[in-house]
Amino acid sequence: MDPDIKLVVQSPDELIAAVPHVLGFKPEESIVLMPITTGLPCARVDLPKTASDRDGVNRALRGPYGQHARPGAMVALVCVTEDRRSAELASQHIAAGLAEVGVETKLRLWADGHRWVELDTGACGYQSQQAADRIAATTVLAGAVQPAANRDSLAASLAGDHEPLAAVLPSALDAAENSTPGRERDWALDRLEQFHTNGLRLSDPEAARLLVAVKTTATRDALWEDMSRENTSSHIALWTDLTRRAPDEIRAAPAALLGFSSWLKGDGARAWCALDRVPADQPYRLAAIVASALQNGLHPREWERANATMREIAGELDESYVPDRRSGRPDRRLDDPGMRGGLRLGDGPNRAAPGR
Repeated sequence: MDPDIKLVVQSPDELIAAVPHVLGFKPEESIVLMPITTGLPCARVDLPKTASDRDGVNRALRGPYGQHARPGAMVALVCVTEDRRSAELASQHIAAGLAEVGVETKLRLWADGHRWVELDTGACGYQSQQAADRIAATTVLAGAVQPAANRDSLAASLAGDHEPLAAVLPSALDAAENSTPGRERDWALDRLEQFHTNGLRLSDPEAARLLVAVKTTATRDALWEDMSRENTSSHIALWTDLTRRAPDEIRAAPAALLGFSSWLKGDGARAWCALDRVPADQPYRLAAIVASALQNGLHPREWERANATMREIAGELDESYVPDRRSGRPDRRLDDPGMRGGLRLGDGPNRAAPGR
């Protein structure tokens, strides 16, 4: 969700209803860390069910949350699962770890799709359609994309048919050999501007030519530098389409560009899914930049200031970055730390503290 969109929630029910809109998908068997105070990341991790997994999750969270902790920093933990016992243990463990780096856990919620329980106080209630509708209406009016059914469906939306482009790719490669990098860069920038203007899907020959062009770092960087928080929607549309259509050998650049534009928009979950589309045997510097921004909870507004530092970090990671294939082990990554400070609790007309 766009990091500038603010959601005001007044009850645990509304907080739970807000989670899919903040993440971009409906989580399953997860713990979601929702920032109550500004400056903290929002994150999702797979629900850890063993002591070893709980320790691993804590290690993954301590760095980003400790880095951004300020006096009075607070989060809410939302455990989405039918397994209340695992939710209780894991949320206690996470809360203790966050406290060590200066972040207070204001409330710990367990939600199984029907009920919610505030694990510290025992307060409980039902997840109502009324709360879900109010939060959905707020995000629709703000122009936010509605959440995917689950994370797998979000990832599946980035996979498509690459055979049409594979058929025209040899011609595009031959044409590039007979052109110059400068000419191809100028054409790519012009075609990007045309897409910004009309939003029309590129033909197969155009798409192949653009994908071949961005294999050249200077051209890729020229299109990357065009990105701003004002035109991210257009970039996301373009690179989503090209990531779906690109054969393996030319997918790294569009997937990384989609990852960056998604993070810049505040959609960390889509950014991670885009990075998963970078072929595993093609370590890619821009993908490392996006991964570093996500893992460190960097807010999109900080990109301009942190640009040089992140490029330096990415250079060190260039040869070692390999996208996580989500192998079934607990997800130690932060699924949406690009969106920060987008939630306020108890700040509505009644100003009632939730869970009380």
